[in-house]
Amino acid sequence: MTAPAEGSGSNRRLILPRDGDFVDIYYRRIGKPEDTYRLFVLDSSADVVVTFQPRAPLEQPIVVDELTILEPRSPVIWFTFPGKWHDIGLFFRNNGSHTGMYANVLTPVDFVDARTWSTTDLCLDVWVPRWGPVRTLDEDELNEAEEAGQVDGKTAERARAEAASLVHSHSANAWPPQTVGEWSLARALSVLHSL
Repeated sequence: MTAPAEGSGSNRRLILPRDGDFVDIYYRRIGKPEDTYRLFVLDSSADVVVTFQPRAPLEQPIVVDELTILEPRSPVIWFTFPGKWHDIGLFFRNNGSHTGMYANVLTPVDFVDARTWSTTDLCLDVWVPRWGPVRTLDEDELNEAEEAGQVDGKTAERARAEAASLVHSHSANAWPPQTVGEWSLARALSVLHSL
Protein backbone atom coordinates (compact mmCIF):
# COMPACT_ATOMS: atom_id res chain seq x y z
CA MET A 1 0.00 0.00 0.00
CA THR A 2 1.36 3.42 -0.93
CA ALA A 3 1.21 6.13 1.71
CA PRO A 4 -0.89 9.11 0.61
CA ALA A 5 0.83 12.27 -0.56
CA GLU A 6 -1.58 14.45 1.39
CA GLY A 7 -3.63 14.08 4.54
CA SER A 8 -6.99 12.63 3.51
CA GLY A 9 -8.86 15.16 5.60
CA SER A 10 -7.03 18.21 4.23
CA ASN A 11 -10.22 19.66 2.65
CA ARG A 12 -12.52 18.81 5.54
CA ARG A 13 -13.52 21.38 8.18
CA LEU A 14 -11.32 20.95 11.24
CA ILE A 15 -13.20 19.25 14.08
CA LEU A 16 -11.28 19.71 17.29
CA PRO A 17 -11.64 17.64 20.46
CA ARG A 18 -12.57 19.35 23.72
CA ASP A 19 -10.26 19.68 26.71
CA GLY A 20 -10.81 16.69 28.97
CA ASP A 21 -11.98 14.37 26.19
CA PHE A 22 -9.96 11.59 24.65
CA VAL A 23 -9.12 10.84 21.04
CA ASP A 24 -8.31 7.55 19.37
CA ILE A 25 -5.60 7.93 16.75
CA TYR A 26 -5.44 5.31 14.03
CA TYR A 27 -1.72 5.20 13.37
CA ARG A 28 -0.38 3.52 10.25
CA ARG A 29 3.29 2.60 9.87
CA ILE A 30 4.51 1.77 6.38
CA GLY A 31 4.69 -2.00 5.94
CA LYS A 32 3.24 -2.72 9.40
CA PRO A 33 -0.24 -3.25 10.88
CA GLU A 34 -2.23 -0.21 11.95
CA ASP A 35 -2.23 0.61 15.68
CA THR A 36 -4.79 2.57 17.67
CA TYR A 37 -3.73 4.77 20.57
CA ARG A 38 -6.00 6.52 23.06
CA LEU A 39 -4.80 9.99 24.08
CA PHE A 40 -6.25 12.30 26.72
CA VAL A 41 -6.79 15.88 25.54
CA LEU A 42 -5.11 18.38 27.85
CA ASP A 43 -5.48 21.51 25.72
CA SER A 44 -7.14 21.98 22.34
CA SER A 45 -6.83 24.87 19.89
CA ALA A 46 -6.69 25.35 16.13
CA ASP A 47 -2.88 25.73 16.33
CA VAL A 48 -2.02 22.71 18.49
CA VAL A 49 -3.78 19.95 20.39
CA VAL A 50 -1.85 18.81 23.47
CA THR A 51 -2.57 15.23 24.47
CA PHE A 52 -1.23 12.88 27.12
CA GLN A 53 -0.40 9.21 27.05
CA PRO A 54 0.11 8.19 30.71
CA ARG A 55 1.65 4.82 29.82
CA ALA A 56 3.25 4.29 26.42
CA PRO A 57 2.13 0.88 25.10
CA LEU A 58 5.61 -0.31 24.15
CA GLU A 59 6.85 -3.87 24.28
CA GLN A 60 10.50 -2.79 24.16
CA PRO A 61 12.20 0.46 25.17
CA ILE A 62 13.20 2.96 22.49
CA VAL A 63 16.98 3.33 22.49
CA VAL A 64 19.07 5.97 20.69
CA ASP A 65 22.87 5.93 20.88
CA GLU A 66 22.67 3.20 23.55
CA LEU A 67 20.53 5.42 25.79
CA THR A 68 16.94 4.51 26.66
CA ILE A 69 14.75 7.47 25.71
CA LEU A 70 11.32 5.90 26.33
CA GLU A 71 10.38 2.85 28.37
CA PRO A 72 7.30 0.64 28.29
CA ARG A 73 4.51 2.27 30.33
CA SER A 74 6.31 5.60 30.62
CA PRO A 75 4.43 8.89 29.99
CA VAL A 76 4.46 10.99 26.82
CA ILE A 77 3.05 14.46 26.17
CA TRP A 78 2.09 14.80 22.48
CA PHE A 79 1.65 17.96 20.40
CA THR A 80 -0.41 17.62 17.21
CA PHE A 81 -0.33 20.54 14.78
CA PRO A 82 -3.23 20.62 12.30
CA GLY A 83 -1.92 20.64 8.73
CA LYS A 84 1.71 19.97 9.69
CA TRP A 85 3.79 17.02 8.52
CA HIS A 86 5.06 16.18 12.01
CA ASP A 87 4.02 15.87 15.61
CA ILE A 88 6.14 16.26 18.76
CA GLY A 89 6.38 14.07 21.82
CA LEU A 90 8.03 14.96 25.10
CA PHE A 91 9.55 11.68 26.28
CA PHE A 92 10.06 10.58 29.88
CA ARG A 93 11.40 7.55 31.69
CA ASN A 94 9.28 5.60 34.20
CA ASN A 95 10.89 7.56 37.03
CA GLY A 96 9.60 10.81 35.49
CA SER A 97 12.95 12.07 34.17
CA HIS A 98 12.64 13.96 30.89
CA THR A 99 14.85 12.49 28.14
CA GLY A 100 14.10 14.79 25.22
CA MET A 101 11.80 15.72 22.35
CA TYR A 102 10.86 13.31 19.57
CA ALA A 103 9.18 14.41 16.34
CA ASN A 104 7.52 11.86 14.08
CA VAL A 105 7.42 12.87 10.42
CA LEU A 106 3.94 11.89 9.24
CA THR A 107 1.09 12.81 6.95
CA PRO A 108 -0.98 15.69 8.32
CA VAL A 109 -3.34 14.26 10.90
CA ASP A 110 -6.86 13.73 9.60
CA PHE A 111 -9.27 15.01 12.26
CA VAL A 112 -12.01 12.56 11.26
CA ASP A 113 -14.29 13.70 14.08
CA ALA A 114 -13.94 15.08 17.61
CA ARG A 115 -12.66 11.76 18.95
CA THR A 116 -11.05 10.08 15.95
CA TRP A 117 -7.78 10.90 14.18
CA SER A 118 -5.83 9.13 11.47
CA THR A 119 -2.30 9.50 10.08
CA THR A 120 0.54 7.61 8.40
CA ASP A 121 4.02 7.60 9.91
CA LEU A 122 6.63 8.31 7.22
CA CYS A 123 9.51 6.54 8.99
CA LEU A 124 11.71 9.57 9.69
CA ASP A 125 12.04 10.95 13.21
CA VAL A 126 13.86 13.96 14.59
CA TRP A 127 15.33 13.43 18.06
CA VAL A 128 16.34 16.33 20.30
CA PRO A 129 17.92 14.85 23.45
CA ARG A 130 17.87 16.80 26.66
CA TRP A 131 21.64 16.95 26.34
CA GLY A 132 23.29 16.61 22.97
CA PRO A 133 22.78 17.49 19.31
CA VAL A 134 19.61 17.15 17.26
CA ARG A 135 19.59 14.27 14.79
CA THR A 136 17.41 12.56 12.21
CA LEU A 137 16.59 8.89 12.80
CA ASP A 138 15.47 5.97 10.59
CA GLU A 139 16.54 7.32 7.21
CA ASP A 140 17.31 3.74 6.20
CA GLU A 141 13.70 2.72 6.90
CA LEU A 142 12.34 5.39 4.55
CA ASN A 143 14.87 4.43 1.85
CA GLU A 144 13.85 0.77 2.12
CA ALA A 145 10.12 1.64 2.03
CA GLU A 146 10.64 3.75 -1.08
CA GLU A 147 12.70 1.03 -2.81
CA ALA A 148 9.98 -1.52 -1.98
CA GLY A 149 7.26 0.71 -3.46
CA GLN A 150 5.53 1.13 -0.09
CA VAL A 151 5.81 4.91 -0.32
CA ASP A 152 5.93 6.98 -3.50
CA GLY A 153 8.88 9.20 -4.36
CA LYS A 154 6.98 12.47 -3.93
CA THR A 155 5.88 11.55 -0.41
CA ALA A 156 9.35 10.29 0.51
CA GLU A 157 10.91 13.56 -0.63
CA ARG A 158 8.28 15.53 1.32
CA ALA A 159 9.20 13.54 4.44
CA ARG A 160 12.93 14.19 3.94
CA ALA A 161 12.28 17.89 3.42
CA GLU A 162 10.22 18.02 6.62
CA ALA A 163 12.93 16.36 8.70
CA ALA A 164 15.63 18.63 7.22
CA SER A 165 13.48 21.70 7.90
CA LEU A 166 12.97 20.71 11.55
CA VAL A 167 16.70 20.14 12.08
CA HIS A 168 17.53 23.47 10.42
CA SER A 169 14.84 25.34 12.36
CA HIS A 170 16.04 23.84 15.64
CA SER A 171 19.61 24.94 14.88
CA ALA A 172 18.26 28.46 14.24
CA ASN A 173 16.32 28.40 17.54
CA ALA A 174 13.06 28.64 15.56
CA TRP A 175 11.65 25.22 16.51
CA PRO A 176 9.91 23.80 18.48
CA PRO A 177 7.06 26.25 19.05
CA GLN A 178 7.01 28.03 22.41
CA THR A 179 3.99 26.04 23.61
CA VAL A 180 6.10 22.86 23.77
CA GLY A 181 8.38 24.42 26.39
CA GLU A 182 5.38 25.45 28.47
CA TRP A 183 4.51 21.83 29.27
CA SER A 184 6.08 19.54 31.84
CA LEU A 185 5.13 16.15 33.22
CA ALA A 186 3.98 17.83 36.44
CA ARG A 187 1.68 20.16 34.50
CA ALA A 188 0.28 17.31 32.39
CA LEU A 189 -0.46 15.19 35.46
CA SER A 190 -2.04 18.16 37.23
CA VAL A 191 -4.35 18.86 34.27
CA LEU A 192 -5.18 15.16 33.88
CA HIS A 193 -6.14 14.83 37.56
CA SER A 194 -8.31 17.93 37.37
CA LEU A 195 -10.36 16.58 34.45
